[in-house]
Amino acid sequence: MNAVSPSKSSGLFFRALSHRNYRLFFGGQGISLIGTWMQQIAMNWLVYRLTHSPFLLGVVGFTTRIPTFVLASFAGVLADRWNRHRTLVVTQTLSMIQAMILALLVLTDRIAIWHVIALSLLLGFINALDIPVRQSFVVDMIERREDLGNAIALNSSMVNGARLLGPSLAGVLIATLGEGMCFLLNGLSFIAVIWALLAMRISPQKRETHSSRFFEGLKEGFSYAFGSVPIRSLLLLLALVSLMGMPYTILMPVFAVQILGGGPRSLGFLLGAVGVGALGGTFYLASRRTVLGLERIIPMAAGIFGIGLVAFSVSRVLWLSLILMFVTGFGMIVQMAATNTILQTLVEEDKRGRVMSFYTMAFMGMVPFGSLLSGSLAGWLGAPGTVMLGGWTCILGSLLFTWRLPGLRKMTRPIYAKRGILTEKRT
Repeated sequence: MNAVSPSKSSGLFFRALSHRNYRLFFGGQGISLIGTWMQQIAMNWLVYRLTHSPFLLGVVGFTTRIPTFVLASFAGVLADRWNRHRTLVVTQTLSMIQAMILALLVLTDRIAIWHVIALSLLLGFINALDIPVRQSFVVDMIERREDLGNAIALNSSMVNGARLLGPSLAGVLIATLGEGMCFLLNGLSFIAVIWALLAMRISPQKRETHSSRFFEGLKEGFSYAFGSVPIRSLLLLLALVSLMGMPYTILMPVFAVQILGGGPRSLGFLLGAVGVGALGGTFYLASRRTVLGLERIIPMAAGIFGIGLVAFSVSRVLWLSLILMFVTGFGMIVQMAATNTILQTLVEEDKRGRVMSFYTMAFMGMVPFGSLLSGSLAGWLGAPGTVMLGGWTCILGSLLFTWRLPGLRKMTRPIYAKRGILTEKRT
């Protein structure tokens, strides 16, 4: 029996790494994502240091992600038509250039808030294309379709391992060397993922499109995704959580300084605790043998996320807040990654890019509106009240999804049976 046999727990957890292309991607992207998280923390801290304004924290969060909401659906059509491998090389190179410009401005002490907003907007445009293409590209790296769910879970573990290391490193670097070093190291980290992409051997993918015109392809993808009740329900719950729950991160500097009486290191610890919880969630998902049962886990995870936010909003001591951030991170990543896995399982191959673009819009595209809303509400309700409101909304959304769950499971069973997934119950 080979090393990736599902009968062995270690092989079960790491089986997607048996694919050479995915192994390269995992290593390169893992290094790059540490830099990405460092930049995200440093960006928030830089804005707060320059302005001391929760509203401007929300504005920067808005400008970073609004292009994803506006353009992701168009990028999804391109992901179904363009060479995903080559597109990722271009987007990762552009992201490296953006980080280097930001580092240069900070290290030469020429940075102003309008620079931050403009460069955040530029990164948003790059990510609007990069994220749906990257989500769709996972399938191109995995030869055995049964390993897809494990690859998605390992992707999440990679993101959240970086979430654990990145904020902690950023907190130390900001306190000792300043934000500019975080931006510089992020720029250099892109070398790893670009090298990994260039080292891959990707077989040409033949994709059929039912319409030759761009906007017809966009309409076809929209009709397919939102005409399917299970896909639509998954996307709507994710969008609700992203709108009302996810923007808690932009208020973390306020909690670290004003609520918990700390500084940049406290901010790093708080977001590092989110990463630990999220990493635990991905370990749980990666150890699962099949997609069956994930539809029940999704609303439970959304509810756990909401409960964590509500409890965090009333905490006034760091150690308890760290525990609650762990719970929040666990619920967040389990819902997000499980939704990704089910969507990738349900979707037809020629529409994968477009459906994953809607997933990106729901997960990332709603966050800018939530960031702007949270930044505005924080001036009225305060940061704790804003986070509490978001948490209760997530809990209500999870309850509504649970109520509709029996009907949704009946609709997904024929698709699972057609693809041979229901037979996994016997393995």
